[in-house]
Amino acid sequence: MTRIALLQMCSGTDPADNASAVSAAIGAAAVGGAAMLFTPEMTNLIDRDRVRAAMSVTSEEDDLVLAAAREGAAAHGIWVYLGSLALKGADGKLANRGFVIDATGAIRARYDKLHLFDVDLPTGESWRESAAYTAGQGARVVASPIGKIGLSICYDLRFADLYRALSNAGATVLSVPAAFTRPTGEAHWHILLRARAIEAGAFVIAAAQTGEHADGRATYGHTLVIDPWGEILLDMGEETGLGFAEIDVGRVDEVRARVPVIAHRRTIPVVEVLA
Repeated sequence: MTRIALLQMCSGTDPADNASAVSAAIGAAAVGGAAMLFTPEMTNLIDRDRVRAAMSVTSEEDDLVLAAAREGAAAHGIWVYLGSLALKGADGKLANRGFVIDATGAIRARYDKLHLFDVDLPTGESWRESAAYTAGQGARVVASPIGKIGLSICYDLRFADLYRALSNAGATVLSVPAAFTRPTGEAHWHILLRARAIEAGAFVIAAAQTGEHADGRATYGHTLVIDPWGEILLDMGEETGLGFAEIDVGRVDEVRARVPVIAHRRTIPVVEVLA
């Protein structure tokens, strides 16, 4: 068994405050015996005011949360998966980028969110992520203390082809850091995450944002850890804080032997479309 920690947070508009929260969580995760800490999407900043946010978003080299995570990982000898950060991109837009950091503080992997959330919700909320962010261009799998992790972010969850590609590439853990809205979270969060675990015969680790944010947004919470059989090992509800779960890496082989879905996958052409 390998112990992991998950930070469920309510990121505000001040990156310095969020960096302090991450630093504290790294220390507490290490004291709690975790080999790796997972944080949610937009760990460094949630701010719908784009003019104000532009004054806080920096390059990767200058980001306070990334620096705090690397320093904390090295100081405590723990891996850290920053679910994502809002960062300045190369094209004048922003990047929604996740980082896997090892126990020396080195960055092992980066991943830019592939699918951008452009929707109008029944509540009247309108989200246009593509207006500010540039989509990523490729999937990532990285080795870690709990196995090979397939990286994704939030809205990616709705695109099963991504997780098929990740598990085909050897991922035994799928990470889905998120800032799900409450309406979409209540309707789909648990169902989709359990489906991704079952389809891939893989662990799913989903650290989430929660609560009422300083910019007026509300997120769903319910940070989850799900085993390859679809069983929920951890559900953190809606409170902020640190949770722990035990990962048995041998469980993946056990489940995939019982239901060998990856071995049975086929590429299926559509041979005819009937009117």
